[in-house]
Amino acid sequence: MKFLYEKQTRRFYLFLVCICALQICILGICGIFQAQDVRRILVRRELGAASYLLEQDIPPALVASAWNHTEVTKAGETLLRTIGHTEDTPAYLMLLTEQTSIPLILVLLLAGTLFSAVILTGAAYFFRGRERLYEDAEKVILHYADNRFETHLPSGGTGALYRLFGSIEQLALSLQAKSEMEHRAKGFLKNMISNISHQLKTPLAALNMYMEIIAEEPGNEETVQDFSRKSIQSLERMERLIQSLLKMARLDTGSIIFEKRRCFASELAAQAVDDLLERARQEGKKILVEGDSKEQLYCDQEWTAEALGNLVKNALDHTEAGGTIRISWKRFPAVFRLSVEDNGRGIEQEDIHHIFKQFYRSSTSCDRQGAGLGLSLAKSIAEGQGGNLSVESRPGEGSIFRLILFTA
Repeated sequence: MKFLYEKQTRRFYLFLVCICALQICILGICGIFQAQDVRRILVRRELGAASYLLEQDIPPALVASAWNHTEVTKAGETLLRTIGHTEDTPAYLMLLTEQTSIPLILVLLLAGTLFSAVILTGAAYFFRGRERLYEDAEKVILHYADNRFETHLPSGGTGALYRLFGSIEQLALSLQAKSEMEHRAKGFLKNMISNISHQLKTPLAALNMYMEIIAEEPGNEETVQDFSRKSIQSLERMERLIQSLLKMARLDTGSIIFEKRRCFASELAAQAVDDLLERARQEGKKILVEGDSKEQLYCDQEWTAEALGNLVKNALDHTEAGGTIRISWKRFPAVFRLSVEDNGRGIEQEDIHHIFKQFYRSSTSCDRQGAGLGLSLAKSIAEGQGGNLSVESRPGEGSIFRLILFTA
């Protein structure tokens, strides 16, 4: 009986069983007392009849044999019919029946009324408890519908009702997760729009100024060329900024699926620095690649090259002319480590715990062109592949960034 698995239902069922058993016991006791009462009345009737017959000088032997006589005669039937003692005579007109049946009926009515009252009271208490449980569950479910998850349905019980509550709780958890995700998405979109507008403000203002200067001096070829070059640089900066923001948005929303495969570390490093070698040459800096060219790692090559390139770009931004940036790698039993080391200005201790935050730039940084997205993007790429990105630095001694990826 599966309905007995639920605690309250099982208690109510046991209550009914106990009441029924008690009723049977009480009725049995009443039957015993009633049988004794009937015997007492019959004995008194027999004593009265025997006494009357003896007073009429009927021989005692004849009186004694009359109580044991079972044969019915016509004369006997006629006599009893004459005095009104037949099977059709109403019970209330017969003294023996009146003395035995009416008390029994009264006892049964009283017992039935008492037990009915107890059962109805118990049933009312049970159903009232169920009604309160359903009302509380309805309130909680309405809260869930309004995206309010501070209260929960009853748990810990057994039976179909509590299994239903458990299923509703699982559904509520899914709704809560979806609601929180939507809330984060809205917050992320709001912050992203705010960041984009803030970051584009400076290059757009510069670009507008350059266009005004070019428009005011169209005949000055040197001025036109100079500010046209600056305009192109501003446009390139805006393009890099927008591309970085789009990449961060895709990573933060989880829409990127990293396609891991085996690739050579040397090819990865070459891909990462390909667009930065000319810049390093123009700024008088060196990019060195050191490591076993046969070593392979398991990663998404495109995105890992993006992360490694951002680390090299950050090193170029914070290294003076004549400085050196080294890219190296090493395999360990469980991980593969890519390192980017420079001998630049290093990172202040108050900044080192914040450099991976989006749009964070040190107040002492000399770099005013970067948007503060490169390191945050690199860390997101590393963590998206199950790895990690850390930094070790001392002011004036350079920095070492270590990108850790787990081996397949």
